[in-house]
Amino acid sequence: MPSYLVETYLARSQAGARAARELRARSAAEELTQESASVRFERSIYVPVDEICFFVFDAPSGREAALVAQLAGLEPFRVVEAISSEKEER
Repeated sequence: MPSYLVETYLARSQAGARAARELRARSAAEELTQESASVRFERSIYVPVDEICFFVFDAPSGREAALVAQLAGLEPFRVVEAISSEKEER
């Protein structure tokens, strides 16, 4: 299944909110999976100097990844497919 990076804004002053956002992302992915599409929250990557937080989802398409991000209240800027070296080796 493809992976998608969901890019969001996260101010340095709000960095502590990342754990709550991860929980919402995981819950939204589980909810969507029960309703229709199989989506799995993988992890987040926070870049404090740029105030950007990426959420990584395995999903059938970018549309489902974006939908999960919206359901979780992440306010995504963009959603792009990502290929990790780990997945290339499989």
